[in-house]
Amino acid sequence: MISMSSSKQFEAMLAGLEPILALAPMQDVTDLPFWKVMAAYGGADVYYTEYFRVHATSHLEKWILESITQNPTGKPAIAQMIGNDIPALVRSARELQQYPVAAVDLNLGCPAPIVYRKCAGGGLLREPQRVDAILGALRDAISIKFTVKTRIGFDSPAVFDELLPIFAKHSLDLLTVHGRTVQEMYRTEVHYDYIARAVQSLPCPVLANGNVYSPAKAREVLQLTGARGLMIGRGVIRNPWLFHQIRQHRRGETIFAPKGVDVLAYVRTLYDAVCSPEVRESAQVQKMKKYMNYLGVGVDASGQFLHHIRRVITKADFFRVCEQFLDHDRAMSLEPFSLQLKETDIMAGEHL
Repeated sequence: MISMSSSKQFEAMLAGLEPILALAPMQDVTDLPFWKVMAAYGGADVYYTEYFRVHATSHLEKWILESITQNPTGKPAIAQMIGNDIPALVRSARELQQYPVAAVDLNLGCPAPIVYRKCAGGGLLREPQRVDAILGALRDAISIKFTVKTRIGFDSPAVFDELLPIFAKHSLDLLTVHGRTVQEMYRTEVHYDYIARAVQSLPCPVLANGNVYSPAKAREVLQLTGARGLMIGRGVIRNPWLFHQIRQHRRGETIFAPKGVDVLAYVRTLYDAVCSPEVRESAQVQKMKKYMNYLGVGVDASGQFLHHIRRVITKADFFRVCEQFLDHDRAMSLEPFSLQLKETDIMAGEHL
């Protein structure tokens, strides 16, 4: 059965005045253990699952379902799907509604080539009429809130003006817009003016997504776009206090400034949470490197932290490097020294 409390929580957020702060779905990163860590650091208002891969013979992945059935955050969970097979998407959407989710979301933004080459995720933005058909079928099949996450186009934002009436037509309950095209990946500045255009033209609330890395940047993006809230991924992996800091900033409170030792404690907490003792040590360290790719750009301008962390194999060496750079009492803003990440750092999935 659907959790009414989760649904009502989400409904209240949509109707409320405070900006909604959402944790972005990031494949193989924002899993159940990561949700637990985020909740302990102040957490998001709403959590999006990793995407369920949907095709003709697909089944809902059990490990992603655990984020829903064991949701430790006390906040609404939204189940995200990715795919292009309409009967399969409808089947999966109906099945997901039997779980305690506040909404079902369709991914139209994933820029990973392995995804868009199959005409899923951001690849669908090349075919607006196909998007129209999919949204129509899903709106008919989804009796709870129906949301969409999109980019502003595949290779050009020119198609966005064609997409906006399609989004409006299907009575979406929320649209999240990442202000880049699929082919821009994460290389360019975010086109916040396109997010503002969506806010102005759509009847549903809009979340702004892309390069929100500090409380000041959060305020700027909300002012630039008029969005109902923010979806953040990379920023909160690097700085798990970010959601809390944004709320402090809005209340006019002194913003918590973590010291190096606080960041080191976060890394230890993250390691303990996401690394299973049943998994070999080298694989655990490899998983942590995914998180460090984001944290690292806020550690040192030289890039030496990431240079060394990418070469470690053992847990002992991993924490030796972390201690070398983080075992200090100096305040750290954790804002990125460079906003440009290498594509190899972000191809684990929907990294936002």
